[in-house]
Amino acid sequence: MRILLTNDDGIHAPGLAVLEKLARTLSDDITVVAPISEQSGKGRSLTLTEPVRLRQFGEQRWAVTGTPTDAVMIALAEIMKDAKPDLILSGVNRGANLAEDVSYSGTVAAAMEGAHAGIRSIALSQRYAKGGQGDAVTFDAAELWGERVLRKLVGAPLAANTLVNVNFPPIAGAAVSGVRAVAQGMRDYGRLQLDRRTDPRGYDYFWLRLGQIAHIPGAATDLEAIEQGYITVTPLHLDLTHRASLGMLTDVFR
Repeated sequence: MRILLTNDDGIHAPGLAVLEKLARTLSDDITVVAPISEQSGKGRSLTLTEPVRLRQFGEQRWAVTGTPTDAVMIALAEIMKDAKPDLILSGVNRGANLAEDVSYSGTVAAAMEGAHAGIRSIALSQRYAKGGQGDAVTFDAAELWGERVLRKLVGAPLAANTLVNVNFPPIAGAAVSGVRAVAQGMRDYGRLQLDRRTDPRGYDYFWLRLGQIAHIPGAATDLEAIEQGYITVTPLHLDLTHRASLGMLTDVFR
């Protein structure tokens, strides 16, 4: 099995090293193509107004000066054009990609690009217990459970144009409750926090922060399951059409 690895934390991220160890339990044919620097929150953006450069860091290991989507595109169109991957793994992201995070996430976006190309694609993220941990984030749950989760997903009969979003809870691997297939949750809007500062020339600038906010109560989703210590597995699809509204809009425009 030929596997492509990517992420949005960058080529030197600790989570990518974790992912490579997990991937090598499945295959020895591993190719890494990742952003050269962190691209968190870039979603499925493309680099269109400047060139994307490619740099090799070793055998079957490259970095691009662009986004996670750029990385997958260049991997498929250039690096692996004569031998396409059978599986694309994106992560292991430092921080969770739960609920509406999936629309911001570069980690999930890379897997979306793979799914769009017709390749089985899985995004993996490790939630951390609190902010500001930097490289002190532990990947213990991902390291202990990642292989068994991936082996199940590699053999699963996934539908076309779908991908799988996996999140590991911020606890010791031995304390994980198990694995749950759950729907994507949704938080109440209002998560954004602005850290306003002033530069030495007197001009204001901002750091964007995403605070922890309460989620909307309801049926069990990735938000509830991960709080209960479960690894969450959520199938996502590329078609964003809200089909229940098609009939209503058809009537509106008659």
